[in-house]
Amino acid sequence: MPLTVRALLELPELGLRLLAGARELDRPLPWAHVSELADPTPFLEGGELLLTTGLARPAWRAYLDRLAAAGAAGLAFGTGLSHQRVPAELVKAARARDFPLLEVPRDTPFIAVTKAVSRAVAADSYAEATRMSGALQALAGAVTGVDGLGAVLRRLARELDAWVVLLDVAGEPLRAAPASARGRVAEAAGLLDRLRASRPPAAVTAHAPGERITAQALGAGRRTRAFLLLGSARAWTPAEHHLLGAAASLLALALEQTGGLDAAARRLRAGLFTLLAAGQRDLVAEVVRPLWGALPAPPLRVLALTGPAPARAAAVDLLGAQGVAEPCFFAEVADRVVVLAAEGELLAWCRALPGRLAGVRLGVSGPVTEVAEGHRQALAAVDAARRQDRPVLEFTDLAGSGLLALVDGRRGAAFASALLSPLETHDATGRGDLLTSLRVWLSHHGQWDPAAQQLGVHRHTLRNRMRKVADLLDKDLDSPGVRAELWLALHLHQPH
Repeated sequence: MPLTVRALLELPELGLRLLAGARELDRPLPWAHVSELADPTPFLEGGELLLTTGLARPAWRAYLDRLAAAGAAGLAFGTGLSHQRVPAELVKAARARDFPLLEVPRDTPFIAVTKAVSRAVAADSYAEATRMSGALQALAGAVTGVDGLGAVLRRLARELDAWVVLLDVAGEPLRAAPASARGRVAEAAGLLDRLRASRPPAAVTAHAPGERITAQALGAGRRTRAFLLLGSARAWTPAEHHLLGAAASLLALALEQTGGLDAAARRLRAGLFTLLAAGQRDLVAEVVRPLWGALPAPPLRVLALTGPAPARAAAVDLLGAQGVAEPCFFAEVADRVVVLAAEGELLAWCRALPGRLAGVRLGVSGPVTEVAEGHRQALAAVDAARRQDRPVLEFTDLAGSGLLALVDGRRGAAFASALLSPLETHDATGRGDLLTSLRVWLSHHGQWDPAAQQLGVHRHTLRNRMRKVADLLDKDLDSPGVRAELWLALHLHQPH
């Protein structure tokens, strides 16, 4: 137990006498310091017992105010040298503040007091080191046992007087000690968001009323495997911080032990998906069943997920641990995560992923019997979702929105600008509205009279304009392909 002023007073060999501050005697006492300065506070860190004979004879009330403001644990005044008794003004000020004031008799040297504090601090440090050494050994043993992760968390919570939660990369609790600590996760969402932008090991701390909450990223290299969340009403000692770091390393190691197998499994999944897309369902089903369970039966949905690399890695981790009791197969193909799922809970779970992982976009095929067709639809949908900045996009919605939804906006605009630039330059001189005339003429399928009527010009004027368009673009406007190309360009065109 840490030494306190009360425990120091109870040492009979020192003969100390309490003059004030009886209600403030149980603060931990990290050190004792001797000073005869009128203002010793620049040399204090806080928590010390200051010893003085009052040689400087300062203004005692102001002197005591400075000590209290600096966080001193108390003042031990030696009598029989500069003062035969403790100054009455100092006693009065200490009692008014309820600040611990001790009298050190003439026959008790200050070094006896400082040695007593030093011995107690050394003994406490040794006891703390011994306790932490035992705790480290217990943690190392726990991580290799049944439910090693849970055992480590329970031991850590006990040693740190804290609640502890292990979370997956999406912030969902995996283990908690005690179990009620799962209810504390929501209030720490901001801490986890800050950690997601950092590489492990990284940690952030926030202070709540009467509590300090710490979140730490667990993993190796660039990949965060999980988060560790802790809350405690007291500050941890340096030894306890060391224990926390060791526990985080053990948890990260336990999470990374399957890393090599994970890499092999990723390559196997990618190869099996290639076979599925080639129509080899029966062959793949034989391989997959003993490893990951049955394949989803047709008709099924194919989903394609894209986003930043950490988010894709997190999605793979979540898919591997999603716990939905339905057939599921997923693979990492290039910079996409592809998922096969039937209609049901798993499909709904996957649709919610963009809301859990920042930057993720998801494309969902329609119901298909062939994986290759579903993959094509899912890729088209996810590419459109990325361009349109939509979290989830169904291929059926994409197909219903027309051909333009399949065109990359920036590339399409660049194509249209390059194609129609001669007409735009011509129109800028005020010599005729060729772009509008072309748009109206094409909307009437090249019929002169209705197009001219809409434009409010004679049909011969419109014919002249279309000849000018053909000359400027060097295109045959009678060609159906040219007309289709111009119609698409006009829809993609963004006027300067």
